[in-house]
Amino acid sequence: MTLSTKKLKRAIAITAISSLGMLSVLAHSAMYEIDPNHTAARFSVDHFGTSTNAGGFYGLTGIIDYQPEDEQGFVGITIPMGSLSTGLKAFDTHLKSADFFDVAKYPTAYFKSTEWQFDDGEVQTVKGDLTLHGQTHPVTLNATQFNCYDSPVLETKVCGGDFETTIDRTQWGITTYTDGGMMKDIKLVIQVEAGLKEDNS
Repeated sequence: MTLSTKKLKRAIAITAISSLGMLSVLAHSAMYEIDPNHTAARFSVDHFGTSTNAGGFYGLTGIIDYQPEDEQGFVGITIPMGSLSTGLKAFDTHLKSADFFDVAKYPTAYFKSTEWQFDDGEVQTVKGDLTLHGQTHPVTLNATQFNCYDSPVLETKVCGGDFETTIDRTQWGITTYTDGGMMKDIKLVIQVEAGLKEDNS
């Protein structure tokens, strides 16, 4: 007896999360698939105390398992580093080089949550591990809003929100120009939405 395509996709997703030690979270799960068209990770950094440089990463993919009734959740997001865009082609090329993100060597980054924190049923923070530039370190994302709604575009239930954090890029081995006055702290603003998968049985 063979699995249907939907059930096979779900089995693969559960297997992937199980390998991350998250199978217990899925006992009564609602699985959502991240919508790349409504998900992005944007950054800004002080440029030698003169101005602020900004850009973003797009086309993010992954899954969210959200259980508000149990105040539990899991999110795994893959970030294609080659999608980096600042609106300036020369600047994009420099940021993708070995001076900064070294996209040729590290084409993807990954965030895997380890804990969701709630207050009176509302998502407050998502703690997890960010793998970037070949290194993994903990990061805490602070929710500025989080909500679920019935999407007329995706024709399914959608959950998502906005998150913010500040990271020290030198923790991930990205140190270029820090000795010349370019700040090491990077502000991240993450926008994420995910649609309920059709078969959550």
